[in-house]
Amino acid sequence: MNLSDVIEEYIKDAIREEQYIELKRSELAQEFNCVPSQINYVISTRFIPELGFYVESRRGGGGYIKISRISHSKSDYLKNIICKIGSKMSQSVVDIYLRELLGYNIIDEKDAAIISVALSEKSLGQVDKLKRDQVRADIFKNILVNLI
Repeated sequence: MNLSDVIEEYIKDAIREEQYIELKRSELAQEFNCVPSQINYVISTRFIPELGFYVESRRGGGGYIKISRISHSKSDYLKNIICKIGSKMSQSVVDIYLRELLGYNIIDEKDAAIISVALSEKSLGQVDKLKRDQVRADIFKNILVNLI
């Protein structure tokens, strides 16, 4: 597990207990022995509205980051993801969405593993490299549509 994953899990564990959390970027960076930009990266890529989060940020000496969960029904959540996927999708982005689907108990570990393998570079090895991310996005959208 890389540092970004560890920071993400730490924040998600904290937010599971509350409706929202407030964090100081500098304190979090100090706790994980990293630069504040690493914290910014995790928050800007893993705590986005498409994944069910709302982030407020205040800069300066007394600055903080407030992260809130957005409540969605399963159907609304899946429709939102489908709309946001676009025409191409990398394996790493699929994995981020799968972690979120697991976190919301929309799929289980077995389903996540099957979907991940089905959309892997190895599974799509016969597809032209220039079209793989397109095919991956199309397949993932179809899977999500069937979960609705």
